[in-house]
Amino acid sequence: MSVGSAQRPMRVAVIGVGVLGACVGWNLSRYGADVVFIDAGEPGEGVTNWSFSWVNASNKTARRSYFDLNVAGMAAHRELAETIGPDSWWHPGGHLRWADDPAAEAKFLKTAELLASWDYRVEVRTGDEVRRRLEPALGVPGKTPVLFYPDEAWVHGRHLVGRLVGRAVESGAGRRSGTAVRDIGIATDGTVRTVTLSDGSRIDVDAVVNAAGPGASQVAGLVTRHLPMRREPGAITRIHCAQVPVHRAMHAPHIEIRPDGDTSMVLHSREIDALIDAGEEPAELARLLHESAQRVIPELGDSRIAQTRVAYRPIPADGFPSVGALPSVPGYYEAVSHSGITLGPVIGRLLASEILTGKRDEMLADFRPERFAP
Repeated sequence: MSVGSAQRPMRVAVIGVGVLGACVGWNLSRYGADVVFIDAGEPGEGVTNWSFSWVNASNKTARRSYFDLNVAGMAAHRELAETIGPDSWWHPGGHLRWADDPAAEAKFLKTAELLASWDYRVEVRTGDEVRRRLEPALGVPGKTPVLFYPDEAWVHGRHLVGRLVGRAVESGAGRRSGTAVRDIGIATDGTVRTVTLSDGSRIDVDAVVNAAGPGASQVAGLVTRHLPMRREPGAITRIHCAQVPVHRAMHAPHIEIRPDGDTSMVLHSREIDALIDAGEEPAELARLLHESAQRVIPELGDSRIAQTRVAYRPIPADGFPSVGALPSVPGYYEAVSHSGITLGPVIGRLLASEILTGKRDEMLADFRPERFAP
């Protein structure tokens, strides 16, 4: 890959150091670019740390190209685990999903048929089989159909970001935490040339990557780019327990549950998210999540609520990622997507290659930034 002029490597500012920014920056750094990570907070501490962090393509069937990109993301995670080591970030083992009403159950089973026709591995088991072979602690009825997706996983996002940024910094990348981007300077020929930070410092650059997650539209505005985003808040609760009673991520009726280490679990629910805009306090959201989790896993009766955060998902207006160059602003690139955990490694690889070689990968054809009108 070409990484700049004969005199110096290409300098790229990565704005936002969640999972997408970390993956793009690490890939750029390993191919010789001069990377500067910039984040108003600390790497991995934003929405990446407050995500359900489920690596999957089973929930991505709205468009075949999006499904295929997510399948590639799953494969890229496995490759990444081999390259940098699984450490404490990578947790394969599959995913479980079941429902408690006939309509939802029929919908899940129909989706499973579609996925199987696309050669995506899915098994239909009973509640009895799941308790006997996979998760003894679950309170799922014995005859209930349970979908098992064996190739899916969950990721500890903050640990993955820390590992990637740490490796990049060891290779010479710069890191500016606790300072926001206030301006992106454009040269007379229309290309990106500088980044000015909130502490008053200025960095000369050849390119910038907008990986600012929920703040991506504000960063885009610095180059007079309109990036429409959805407003979708989500509540994530972490609970503490003496020992985590389950081993994999799951979508149970009314609640999503996954491990988060040896003594912590993560809870989320779209139904409870709907109460956020009604003014419900985070403590009440956490209580409702905790109650729902105990109905699925009775052993959680002795667990306690540790942390709750309402975070805003970084979702472009049409629901799909915005990834790649913006032709009208040479040197400006976007990496903005809701499914950042699943897509991080594949987007990181594809976008780094595009920045360094100028070649656009067909896998990103449906997700280009220019699809949004000026």
